[in-house]
Amino acid sequence: MKFGIFSSRKNEDLEHGLEKTKENFFRKISRIVTGKSHVDDEILDNLEEVLVSSDVGVATTLRIIERIQQRVAREKYINTAELNTILKEEIAALLDEPNKMAATDFADNLPQKPYVIMVVGVNGVGKTTTIGKIAWQYKKAGKKVLLGAADTFRAAAIDQLGILAERVDVPLIRQKMGSDPASVAFDTLSSAKANNSDIVIIDTAGRLHNKANLMNELTKIKRVMEKVIPGAPHEVLLVLDGSTGQNAFEQAKQFTAATQVTALAITKLDGTAKGGVVIGISDQFKIPVKYVGIGEKMEDLQVFDKIEFVESLFSRQS
Repeated sequence: MKFGIFSSRKNEDLEHGLEKTKENFFRKISRIVTGKSHVDDEILDNLEEVLVSSDVGVATTLRIIERIQQRVAREKYINTAELNTILKEEIAALLDEPNKMAATDFADNLPQKPYVIMVVGVNGVGKTTTIGKIAWQYKKAGKKVLLGAADTFRAAAIDQLGILAERVDVPLIRQKMGSDPASVAFDTLSSAKANNSDIVIIDTAGRLHNKANLMNELTKIKRVMEKVIPGAPHEVLLVLDGSTGQNAFEQAKQFTAATQVTALAITKLDGTAKGGVVIGISDQFKIPVKYVGIGEKMEDLQVFDKIEFVESLFSRQS
């Protein structure tokens, strides 16, 4: 079953973006079933290693293995040829819980106007680039977009967002380096109200060395936003680099402790053979994955669709 959210070109792009993960995954699966006729304890032990090495994460891997063990016990005999199908079904089931909502599209009606997104994440994960891609996608869909450069800790962050804003041709609210990030957020949301913006995206500083300061800063920004637009920010988007594997898990842990993350963007999946990180992080933190990045181009940031993701991950064996 497939939703009509993605064009066939986007499906192909997603499959291509996951190519390294698929090659790594299926090569290892093929190795553990060679010479075996049915799924037994040895295969399950080896499958556990395959999933962990694909950065699915230990906790999520154990859940998957337990579910397959239950099926083996219930059905008594499962042919090794069925393993991919069973694995596909169990991964889809795990993704279903945190990602219950069907994928939405950039052209869809917004739940509120202006819709305010606060973006968090450490430096180097592609946070600012992701903001530019989201802005481009929304503008292409006919939305009026406004950006706010509230990462005032680094002049480079302000300048990079400025370059992206110019490239995408959307306005940017900025102040000088060292300014109060909450002041930037205030100015941005005030401008959004005055100019009837549809989407507001606020960049924030990507620091984790002092969690208490991070928490205080993000809390202050959110409090100021709430004063300008009740309910803002409507979304707190955490950007994670999928190629960093277990570091992405740790960053998710730190940021979910520091602020109320409501959605995830997982980038650079085209550069890793361990795309299982999407499954593990979504399952363990119970936070929906909203976007996946599968390349450098603007259109390579795609709205995450759990069904399309699983179909693409297993497409070679479908």
